[in-house]
Amino acid sequence: MDNIEDVDTLGEKLYNVLHPKYTDMTPKLTGMLLELPASVVNEMLQDEALLNKATERALNALTSSDSEGVSQTDDGASVSSDSLGEQLYDLIDLLNTGNTQKITGMLLEQKKDAVLRLLSNQTLLEEQVKIALKTLKEQGEEVTDVSDSSEPEEVENIGEALFSVVQQLDPAHCADITGMLLEMDSGTLQQILANRTMLEVAVKKAKSALESAASQRPLEMSK
Repeated sequence: MDNIEDVDTLGEKLYNVLHPKYTDMTPKLTGMLLELPASVVNEMLQDEALLNKATERALNALTSSDSEGVSQTDDGASVSSDSLGEQLYDLIDLLNTGNTQKITGMLLEQKKDAVLRLLSNQTLLEEQVKIALKTLKEQGEEVTDVSDSSEPEEVENIGEALFSVVQQLDPAHCADITGMLLEMDSGTLQQILANRTMLEVAVKKAKSALESAASQRPLEMSK
């Protein structure tokens, strides 16, 4: 009975487990959870804590965007990077590593095909997550994960990490841009540090804000 069962069987089991708690929403929740790899669904049916966590995420997604369908896995070739990132984040978060943001960012640096393989193969995903965790430990990155950045030394650590990455993108304005980005809340900063695309967008926005602020002071500059 250790073998992963087919989708219909898994769907029935999921439905029966969810129905007592979420009567009206059971069909939708079952459908959403069945979009996860079969091995993950199988694991959730044996681990109540894992199932509860995944169900909460599905519920949040349903309440925040009821009108949007969640079937993003049908056309792998056209799936956007953002959508891939969200799906990957959800799967990694279920593994309770404590470093979901950073690991997601690291794995998203692979080619799209490789990321799609991770989404459909739980064993492969777990292996990659272990490797990423090992890399983070070796680099001493775990300590700088921002869980409570109200501590001054935490802010300093984030600032240093942010500065070194921003410096690669815009050496001329890296100090100003880092300062601007550090005004964001810790959750957003964590996402930015873990996701190269988000970081580049944030840097561009900060740079254009700097430029527009400079252009609004032409009189001061000319005096």
